[in-house]
Amino acid sequence: MQILSFELLKNTNRPILTLPTFHNTRALIDTGAVFPVWCGEEELLKEYGAEKILDSVPFGGFGGMTTGALYRLSIFNLGGLIFPHMNIIVHEGFSLTSPLILPATIFRNLIFEIDNKRHTLKITIPDDESNIRNFIIREENGHLRVFVSNA
Repeated sequence: MQILSFELLKNTNRPILTLPTFHNTRALIDTGAVFPVWCGEEELLKEYGAEKILDSVPFGGFGGMTTGALYRLSIFNLGGLIFPHMNIIVHEGFSLTSPLILPATIFRNLIFEIDNKRHTLKITIPDDESNIRNFIIREENGHLRVFVSNA
């Protein structure tokens, strides 16, 4: 069993952490989200090595249906959780305190705890799971599907 711990920002009511392994980007952990969403500038994500897969995909969120571009990061490192070829939706236009929204779905089959009192996020990787994870978004018949597994 492996345990990863992260410090959450203390000056916010939301679970937001800074990712030193991803250009010191702030990320909001969203337990209601299904897809990772980049709300920052699309050009900046490209500078981080993201490659566009699809120009426009419909997805639910932000109070209804919307669209965004589907990108793939060659590697995304969440402090020891490694996501090779992780997919992310780019949806500019929302002013958030963190440009990256990470859905709780990335922790599938892991144990994650958000401690608002101590401002920490703890992720436990059970022995039968790996820290190398697949997180893939595919469009099938006009709907986005998420696939999460060990790599």
